[in-house]
Amino acid sequence: MRSFRAAVLGSPIAHSLSPVLHRAAYAALGLPGSYDAHEVDEAGLPSFVAALGPEWAGLSLTMPLKRVALEVADTVTDSAAAIGAANTLVPGPDGWRASNTDVTGLVVALRRAGSGAASRGGTGGRAVVLGAGGTAQAALAALGELGIEDVTVVVRDAGRAGELRAAAERLGVSPAIAPVLTDDVAAATVLAGADVVISTLPAGAADELAGAHWRPGTTLLDAVYAPWPTAIAAGAAAGGATIVSGLEMLLQQAVAQVELMTGYPGPEAAMRAALDEAVLARG
Repeated sequence: MRSFRAAVLGSPIAHSLSPVLHRAAYAALGLPGSYDAHEVDEAGLPSFVAALGPEWAGLSLTMPLKRVALEVADTVTDSAAAIGAANTLVPGPDGWRASNTDVTGLVVALRRAGSGAASRGGTGGRAVVLGAGGTAQAALAALGELGIEDVTVVVRDAGRAGELRAAAERLGVSPAIAPVLTDDVAAATVLAGADVVISTLPAGAADELAGAHWRPGTTLLDAVYAPWPTAIAAGAAAGGATIVSGLEMLLQQAVAQVELMTGYPGPEAAMRAALDEAVLARG
């Protein structure tokens, strides 16, 4: 196999652990690939992609590029089109193809934590999604795959939830939109009794919900993984909830990305070991 290149793009990007994961995968698989991180914003993505040569095997995309990636791509998977966001670009005969492995990451992480209809004898339970961005849209798709139909999305500004509403319609789901994130009491009320809570908010934005009424039987997946534990994760853990770190979602979506970019199944054990070592080194 000839040598190839891949990278993660976003802004800011210095904190990204994607290079750790993908480099570990290439080493375990014995592949001659390199994987770097590049600071790229929305305005710079089209020109960056246009300048790439045939040696490129793929791109991972983080904030704020997940929605604009659809505009840059030549083809888009049905799933990414329905979600309205992509985190992966892979070249093919028809140009760059956009897909979304965040859904895979969420589904695998939550299923292993015991979430979903299968774990409840066929009943999906109730879920709450915090935030309305591209990751929240992927969360709606993931919850659908898990058989959870009773979903409430808690947003800071209902007027900015238009893209999420459109994604929900394309996905064939009907979440309740609760514009109460600025009202901590109301937001905590929405969280009460939830079987699954997925926080897609940036670091610090969900801290004031740490004191919500958390209970055993609730699973919280916080997409933020640094610093860890987040305030909301610590609060939920104190209440007996099952906690899933954003690191698990990061790992599982990267395992799927490696296969898309190389054609080989992502070596989860090697990638997990490298991720754990990197997190420990960062303290």
